[in-house]
Amino acid sequence: MDKGRFRSLLIAALCALVWPTAVLAQAGLRVLVQHAPLAGFQFHAAGRLWPQLRVGDSLELRRESENKHDARAIAVFWRGEMIGYLPRAENDAVAQAMDRGIHTEARIAELLETADPWRRMQIDVFLLFPKNR
Repeated sequence: MDKGRFRSLLIAALCALVWPTAVLAQAGLRVLVQHAPLAGFQFHAAGRLWPQLRVGDSLELRRESENKHDARAIAVFWRGEMIGYLPRAENDAVAQAMDRGIHTEARIAELLETADPWRRMQIDVFLLFPKNR
């Protein structure tokens, strides 16, 4: 089983159980669940915005459950502009978490000057479990 598939199954199992969310919330955790390339870089605003993008910049994730190509689609936005998607092969666990109301956070992890759009930007996705008060 490849590492991405294992991680997806692990996060899906975590999200499927009620008690881990409560336990994680007690601790106030931020869990890295995905380090992946930005899909669709060449089809959205990422190319035009490239000179302004910086490692560490905050990204917004939006579920697109009505997406005709992928019911688990998660669009990625930078400062209100769509720059691409989480890769289809790796979006299942994050989509399940978002659908269950678990908060997410995403950041630009790496930027690379290359002609290969699949290698230009890597993003990190975190599940947030704020500390209960």
